[in-house]
Amino acid sequence: MTIKVLIVDDSALMRALLTEIINGAPDLDVVGAAPDPIAAREMIKALSPDVLTLDVEMPRMDGLEFLSRLMKLRPMPVIMISSLTERGSEVTLQALELGAVDFLPKPRMENISLLQDYSDEIRDKIRAAYGARLKTTAAAAVRPAPAKAGSSTPYPSLSQRILKEKLIAIGASTGGTEAIKDVLAGLPAEVPGIVMVQHMPESFTASFAKRLDSLSQVHVVEAQGGERIEPGHAYLAPGHSHLLVKRSGAGYVTELSKDEPVNRHRPAVDVLFRSVAGLLRSNAVGVILTGMGKDGAQGLLEMRAAGAWTIGQNQESCVVYGMPREAALVGAVEEVVALPCVAEHIMARLRAMDRSGHRE
Repeated sequence: MTIKVLIVDDSALMRALLTEIINGAPDLDVVGAAPDPIAAREMIKALSPDVLTLDVEMPRMDGLEFLSRLMKLRPMPVIMISSLTERGSEVTLQALELGAVDFLPKPRMENISLLQDYSDEIRDKIRAAYGARLKTTAAAAVRPAPAKAGSSTPYPSLSQRILKEKLIAIGASTGGTEAIKDVLAGLPAEVPGIVMVQHMPESFTASFAKRLDSLSQVHVVEAQGGERIEPGHAYLAPGHSHLLVKRSGAGYVTELSKDEPVNRHRPAVDVLFRSVAGLLRSNAVGVILTGMGKDGAQGLLEMRAAGAWTIGQNQESCVVYGMPREAALVGAVEEVVALPCVAEHIMARLRAMDRSGHRE
């Protein structure tokens, strides 16, 4: 079976480069390349592509407007191709909210090895997008975001012991920007410290952290390294470094590492989960969300073996059921939950720990 791909980009050079990269895989076939969304609309009707790659900023109609119309009239897997700018990252995050499956920065062509890595990544993302579960525009529209301040929550207060001793570790990839947003939006301000890895380039993580911070009661920042992990705060791994947790006195701090990629990723979920497993043991909650590949499976298994409670997103609510599936296959997942219920289950487990004084 061959996956048919349509490229939409106003740059002739980019269209040619993406065509060469994609056609270099035997299971992928570029059936067309459109210079703008108006031309793309006609090509979609004529060629019926399986996956679309879409530039963010284009003439005649920008990528966001086109994506919004596409997901209402003819939903299909879309991968955004974004410039490495603050504007590009903000628009890309909006595109993911509108239903785009994944995104990639435009390739850097300084050397051949970087281009080869990029080629492998975009081919993998197209394959994952082909089998992805699409989020409908209607479903996205009915989920309200909580106010940053003054919002009430249905959860009773946790004790200071739980807030200070426990830690929540979250890992995600494809589809994870929306999944992490949903989980954090469901958590109250009074929650143990949270550390998170989402696979994304370094030019995107700061914007993503700011967006999460504006949409949840938890205070979200891009980790800088050396921050004390406080209750009610979430620390997102920057796109250039692994994120680890270290002990400092009676508490914990973030640490960044430029060590080699793990599972082809830096930051890697496995690196975070393993550091949490070795340090917090039964004082941790591990959460693995939607994403392609197997990153996080072994680290989550180590967390569970050390006594942590672990949760995996279920297949039906995943955009790509890759990482949670791999974690379940190796026995790392203690509980499988649909995305809308993940925050509720986290809080239920923390309340149970609070009542018992130990992990149940």
